[in-house]
Amino acid sequence: MSPSDSGFRHFHDQLSALKQKLLDMSARSEELVELSVEALISRDKDKADAVIRGDREVDLLEVEVEALAIELLALQQPMARDLRFLVAAIKVSSDLERVGDHAVNIAQSALRLIAIRAAVIPDPEIEDMARRARRMLSDSLDAFIRADGQLGRAVCRADDQVDALHDSVFRILLTHMMADARTINPSLELLLVSRNLERVADLATNIGEDAVFLAEGKSIKHRFEFAPDEQGGAERRADAPA
Repeated sequence: MSPSDSGFRHFHDQLSALKQKLLDMSARSEELVELSVEALISRDKDKADAVIRGDREVDLLEVEVEALAIELLALQQPMARDLRFLVAAIKVSSDLERVGDHAVNIAQSALRLIAIRAAVIPDPEIEDMARRARRMLSDSLDAFIRADGQLGRAVCRADDQVDALHDSVFRILLTHMMADARTINPSLELLLVSRNLERVADLATNIGEDAVFLAEGKSIKHRFEFAPDEQGGAERRADAPA
């Protein structure tokens, strides 16, 4: 085996290791979100505490992913898709770390609800939001690792459903608070939970956008998707009116 072949194999072995770390990080972040919502619904202090402790593992994985990606960028000088993957991997790891933070926020809300012995039961919309957000997170990482632009776009579209559920939760909780002042504090906690789940979905959307960038080399962030102007002039938004 020539030195160049050996170097090529080493580079791709390291890329594979980086992908596995991202998958591990995503799986752990999903677990923390699920556990935090379980703690909320069952008013389980032990589960809430486990989420808060578990966030440290996600933080450490982010540091490892970033260090490996920077090392590969500096030493291997990759090009084309490999370069896009390494740049995006650093952003993805940051998004996943923030997912862990949002799971901690939900666990802390659960602990506060346990402390005040709130009787308000989480609405089904919150459980539905949690399921959808976890699915988006799983699909977004799958899309990113496989460079699947179509799946990445599907994740982005799914965010609208989570946003609609968040709006519904707000209206329901507002009705509770207006009807009975005793529900104000627990309702505000549940609104925080809903907001954190909505943010998890937003972060999954970010990763879905990165998957499209990796697969197609184009940015669809902020609903922008540039295409050549039909008149041959400056580029315009592809989703803008003609």
